[in-house]
Amino acid sequence: MYLTRFRLNTARVGARKLLSSPQALHAAVMSSFAEIPPVNEEGPRVLWRIDRNSKVETCLYIVSPDKPELTHLVEQAGWPETGRWQTYDYQALLSRLAKGNRWAFRLTANPVHSIRRKAEEPTKLTAHVSQKHQIDWLLQRQESAGFKVIEKPTEHQLIPGLDSHELVIHDRHQLTFKKRGNAKPVTLLTVTFDGRLEVTDPEAFSRTLTRGLGRGKAYGCGLMTLAEA
Repeated sequence: MYLTRFRLNTARVGARKLLSSPQALHAAVMSSFAEIPPVNEEGPRVLWRIDRNSKVETCLYIVSPDKPELTHLVEQAGWPETGRWQTYDYQALLSRLAKGNRWAFRLTANPVHSIRRKAEEPTKLTAHVSQKHQIDWLLQRQESAGFKVIEKPTEHQLIPGLDSHELVIHDRHQLTFKKRGNAKPVTLLTVTFDGRLEVTDPEAFSRTLTRGLGRGKAYGCGLMTLAEA
């Protein structure tokens, strides 16, 4: 497994076009591999995420079973003369996972739920729009994903019900774009979670890091990255 970081040059038209279309960016990411890795729910897959760290720094992160080659992205959306990318051995981090470890994390996700307005209607996927429901969405998945978000002491909670965990939500985006072969536009709501977690099941957590969490993985959702807490 590999973790790759690439900084986009948002002054370039090519970069702005990619950032406006998750489908186009997904195609560009998958073009980084001579042989496109299969989408296998039972094994590692290609995951990617855009981090808008500031007005002058927008980065693409990729986790993949194979090492990517991003020359085409440098030429289209980077700095052809000076820009490169950094690829790291992700297995080194995965091998360090142990029960009780604490990490800072970032996750961009597509928090959705199924609803049915009438009994005779089929269920429909609908995005969670409130911050409380988005937090609940993550907390409901933490046990099976092999981690738990660290809870705050009661005296440190500022907003009961919204501030009980070491977790913040930012970069809420709603994108509408055309999917190839489908006349109906796709609407995607994404949110980014920053927080601190504790590993409860290293094997399950490793699967989460290499297979992603939630829906919308082809559109830049599901990739969780870690940093020293």
